[in-house]
Amino acid sequence: MSEDCNNDCQSCGSECSERTSEQTDFRAQPHELSNIKKVICIVSGKGGVGKSLVTSMLAVLSNRNDYQTAILDADITGPSIPKAFGIHKKAEASDLGLFPVKSTTGISIMSLNLLLNNDTDPVVWRGPLVAGTVKQFWTDVIWGDIDYMFIDMPPGTGDVPLTVFQSIPIDGLIIVTSPQELVSMIVEKAVNMAKMMNIPVLGIVENMSYVKCPDCGKEYHVFGESHIDTIAEKFGIKSVAKLPVDAKLSAACDAGKIELFNGDWLDNMITMIESEEK
Repeated sequence: MSEDCNNDCQSCGSECSERTSEQTDFRAQPHELSNIKKVICIVSGKGGVGKSLVTSMLAVLSNRNDYQTAILDADITGPSIPKAFGIHKKAEASDLGLFPVKSTTGISIMSLNLLLNNDTDPVVWRGPLVAGTVKQFWTDVIWGDIDYMFIDMPPGTGDVPLTVFQSIPIDGLIIVTSPQELVSMIVEKAVNMAKMMNIPVLGIVENMSYVKCPDCGKEYHVFGESHIDTIAEKFGIKSVAKLPVDAKLSAACDAGKIELFNGDWLDNMITMIESEEK
C-alpha cells in the first residue's frame, strides 16, 4: 500500500496487496435494453490531436461494413461529435430511459450537446459530476443491439478516463497522436495507463501526419518528420495509421457531413478492430 493511500480504491489505478477482487470490480451494467458487444476507446494524452475526427471516421467505416454502430461522446466539456454528424435534434427520454439520436446513416450517438438547450452553452462542472454523467451514458441510455461502440474520450489521464476504464468493459484503446517528437512522452503516458488498467492498445493513429500536394502528389511533413512507427515498435503496437492534413475532412466535419468522407487511411485500422475476438 502506498503511504499516500486514502483507501479509496475507486479513484486509484495502482495495484497493491491491499486491493481485493471486490474492491477492484467497479464495472457497471449497461441498460437492461442494451446489448453492446464490443467497446473501443479513442484516447490521447493531449487535446487538439483529432480524437473526435478519428472516432467519427472509425464509426462511419464500421457502419459502412453493416455493423450496428454507436458513439458515446465522453468529452463532456468539449463535445463535438453531434456537429461532425450534422445532428441538431435533442435526445428524447421515456420512463424506460434515455434514447440515443440516430445519424443520417443510422449510427447511434449520445453526447451532452444532445441534452443542452443550446449547443454553445458551457459545461462548468467539477470532475465527479462530469465522470458521473459519462457513466450514466453507459447505464441509462437505451442503446439497443450494438456491435461496436466507440467512446470519444477527453484528453489526458484524469477523472473521466479512470471512470470509463473502471466502469465499462473496454475491449481496447486506439491512441491518437500528432507528429511532434515530444508526443512520444505523451503516448507513453497513455500506454502506461492502459497497462495499469489491463486494457490492450490496439493501434495508434498519427493525425496531421503530412500534407499531400494536389498537383504532384508529393507528401510534405509540415509538422515534422513522423515518429509513429518508432513509437509503435517501442510499445509493441501492431496497427498504425497516418491521417493527412486534408481540407476536405475539416470541411466535412464543419458541415456535419463526416459520413460522406472518402479515403482509405483507416481501412486497415477498422479491419484490425473488427477481426479482434471479443
